[in-house]
Amino acid sequence: MPTVTRRTAFPKVLIERDSDSEQSSSEEETFEEEEEEDEDGVTAAKTEKLELGSDANKKGKAPITISLKKVCKVCKKPGHEAGFKGATYIDCPMKPCFLCKFPGHTTLTCPHRATTEHGVVPAPRRRSYKPLEYVFERQLRPALPSIKPKCVIPDQVNCAVIRYHSRRVTCLEFHPTKNNILLSGDKKGQLGVWDYGKVYEKVVYGNVHSCILNNMRFNPTNDCMVYSASSDGTINCTDLETGISSSPMNLNPAGWQGPNTWKMLYGMDVNCEKGLVLVADNFGFLYMVDMRSNHSISDAILIHKKGTKVVGIHCNPIQPDILLTCGNDHFARIWDMRRIEPGSSLYNLEHKRVVNSAYFSPITGTKILTTSLDNRLRIWDSIFGNMDSPSREIVHSHDFNRYLTPFKAEWDPKDPSESLAVVGRYISENYNGAALHPIDFIDISTGQLVAEVMDPNITTISSVNKLHPRDDILATGSSRSLFIWKPKEKSEPVEEKDERKIVVCGTADKKRGKKNGNDSDESDDEGFMSKSKKSKSKTDWKLSRCSTKDNC
Repeated sequence: MPTVTRRTAFPKVLIERDSDSEQSSSEEETFEEEEEEDEDGVTAAKTEKLELGSDANKKGKAPITISLKKVCKVCKKPGHEAGFKGATYIDCPMKPCFLCKFPGHTTLTCPHRATTEHGVVPAPRRRSYKPLEYVFERQLRPALPSIKPKCVIPDQVNCAVIRYHSRRVTCLEFHPTKNNILLSGDKKGQLGVWDYGKVYEKVVYGNVHSCILNNMRFNPTNDCMVYSASSDGTINCTDLETGISSSPMNLNPAGWQGPNTWKMLYGMDVNCEKGLVLVADNFGFLYMVDMRSNHSISDAILIHKKGTKVVGIHCNPIQPDILLTCGNDHFARIWDMRRIEPGSSLYNLEHKRVVNSAYFSPITGTKILTTSLDNRLRIWDSIFGNMDSPSREIVHSHDFNRYLTPFKAEWDPKDPSESLAVVGRYISENYNGAALHPIDFIDISTGQLVAEVMDPNITTISSVNKLHPRDDILATGSSRSLFIWKPKEKSEPVEEKDERKIVVCGTADKKRGKKNGNDSDESDDEGFMSKSKKSKSKTDWKLSRCSTKDNC
């Protein structure tokens, strides 16, 4: 049988560019550029040619021409470009300002970019003679300190674990009794326990969930047990000493039956008085689990628009029967658990876009702080007063794209004036030539930016931030890494170097992510390692590589 040879003749392909400034989309492919000058001396547009095969011209086949046109990443229309270029955001002419969502100016000239108090909308002062507001003014407000204490801002990285998790960090929680213990959950469903006082004392439990770990809460009667809610539809109760976990609730016992029936758990909180774990799913329903029997005690209750996610649940710290929820239906709702049923909410706080989080104030429980995707922080000063409109709206950059943990502004639990909040920033700023994403401390009573903390070695977005309930410590989850911030000690001499320990766990595994079709969490921590080596600052970064895989 004669051998069959494959024909290797290909047509000639010409790839043209629209302008000289446009660059190739692939760094691996190089093309030969030819410049032709006209008789008038004007240089013609550059054309890239890729010739495949030598028989195309001989047979007289017409070449195939492919034109690469510029398309805007925002509106998908040709003729202009928009998006981030380093620390600079180029606005789309078809859309309003990316930061404040108002037309007439660009993000670079937006007045809210320089300072946050431009975005404060004061609350209307309406006289009310409601009995509840009268009680609040006479009994609760005098208990608040008249002089605001000075805020201590943790503005220096004290220790860190680089590439601690295999996927991006999704939630953080401090131990209620042990000051140096930090819990972290990631996109893969793993639960990390880190003693940042000893830095090297860490462990990751990989058998807790099979999908995103969205929320964690400690058992109020046993601080060794922690409840976690995941997108796999389960609530797990994990013993931190042994790593053994049990599942009090599983909403998908039959396994995967399609996206229309798969239930995912997002919002979660614990009612201490009634001993209940409250969770909500992606269809708008609320579930209750008894912590003593570890079983569900009631049927699902529809608390938000059917078919929308309920991403946040918070019980009032003073009166746990008062419940605050928020979701993708653009509402934050206040409920009374003693009479909760569909449509029985006390207040419906309307927002313009998705509400990422909603929290009562940590001491009195009378204020409300919400974070919405319309780049707004909204504050209600009193739940007993006028709830038709927020007391203030603060413009802040936290409107994000896909593959990033949502930003959530959280109270400082140590602030007796209940005026300090912390939240990460999405739009990067240019600091000495580096594009950094600071963490903002905002005074919600005035809208002023109290402080913005950053580190030149952290180039990733710090979307998960948690303030310590007792110490002046900030925990940050950025990509797969964890960072502990502490205040700078001004009494130290300048010559003395800071002792900051950085533990490196694992290596970058980009090929595995692309192979599994999940390239969203490719390690951004490589920038931290490369920049820390090139840094010429006086800070002494102690880098240690983890040797045992089990502890990482």
